[in-house]
Amino acid sequence: MKLTKKLSLLALVLALALAAASAFQGAPQKAGTLTDRLGYPVGTKLLIIHADDLGVAHSVNQATFQALDKGSVSSASIMVPCPWFPEVAAWAKEHQDKDLGIHLTLTSEWQAYEWGPVAPVDQVKSLVDATGFLWDGAQEAASNIKPEEAEREARAQIERARKAGVNITHLDSHMGTFFTPQLFPIYVKLGREYQVPIFLPRDPRATAAMLQLLKDEMLVDAWGMASTAVSADNWAGFYEKYISALKPGVTVMIVHLGLDESELRGVMTEKAPFGSAWRQRDFDVMSSPRFRDALKQYNVQLVGWKDLAAKSKVTR
Repeated sequence: MKLTKKLSLLALVLALALAAASAFQGAPQKAGTLTDRLGYPVGTKLLIIHADDLGVAHSVNQATFQALDKGSVSSASIMVPCPWFPEVAAWAKEHQDKDLGIHLTLTSEWQAYEWGPVAPVDQVKSLVDATGFLWDGAQEAASNIKPEEAEREARAQIERARKAGVNITHLDSHMGTFFTPQLFPIYVKLGREYQVPIFLPRDPRATAAMLQLLKDEMLVDAWGMASTAVSADNWAGFYEKYISALKPGVTVMIVHLGLDESELRGVMTEKAPFGSAWRQRDFDVMSSPRFRDALKQYNVQLVGWKDLAAKSKVTR
C-alpha cells in the first residue's frame, strides 16, 4: 500500500540522507547551536511548529489557516501540484505576513487521490508513472526521475506560487525526495537562488556528509513529529513530553493538520496513519490552551523561517 511509504517517513529521510554520504565528502560542522550562530542568548529554545501539506485538501487548508491565524503554528508549506492550491494562493495573497514555504512535491501517495506535475508532462516524463501521476513514494521517485527534470518541476512549483502572490519564506521536501545524492545539490541550489532557507536538520546521520555543499545555509538543531507509536489517547501527552525535552537551539516540529470530516476521509481512504483523524488530533492539540501553557512552562519561543532568515541577515 502507498501509505507504508508515508509511515516510514522519518526513517526514509535519514536513510536517503545516509545514502548521500557516498556522494559527498564530509566537512567540519560549525560548533554551537543555530541560536548561538544567530546571536540569541545562550540557552534559548526556539521552536518552529510547522504544518505540512497545505493545499492537499480543503479540510487541510481550513485547519491550517485557522492555526496560522491564531498562532497555533508558526509556519506551513504548500504542495503546489495539489488541486486545492488555488485556495491557498488566494489566502496567501491576503496574508503576506504569514510564514509559508514550498513543500517541493515529486510524489503522490494517496490511493484514491492523486496529482501530476506542474511542468508540462512532456518536459518531465521521468517524474510520472504509467498512469500519468507523480510516483507513489520517495523510493520510486529516486529510482526513476532524472535530476534535470526534478529541477524543472521544482522551479515550476516555486514560480507558480510566486506568480500567484505567495511570499515564499523557505523550501522543504515532501517525503524527503530531495535527500538523495542526485537531488540534494538541486535543493541547495534552489534555496540559494531564491534566497530562502531550506529545511535541513543538524543530525549527524543525515547531514554530516552533505556539509561539503553548504555555505551559509541554516541547519536546524533538531526536528521531530508524531509517529504511529503514539496512541490516540496520549496525543496531547506526546507533544507535551516533546516540548519538555527540548534542548537549546532551533527545533522544527512537523505537524499535519486537518478537519476530520467527509472530504478528508475520502481523500485519505487508508485511514489512521497521517489520515483524517490523525490530522484532527494534531489540530486539536496545537490549538489547545494546555499546549500553549506547556510552551510557556518550558520557556519555548515560537519563531518562523522568516524570523530566522531576518536574524541571519542581521548577524552576517
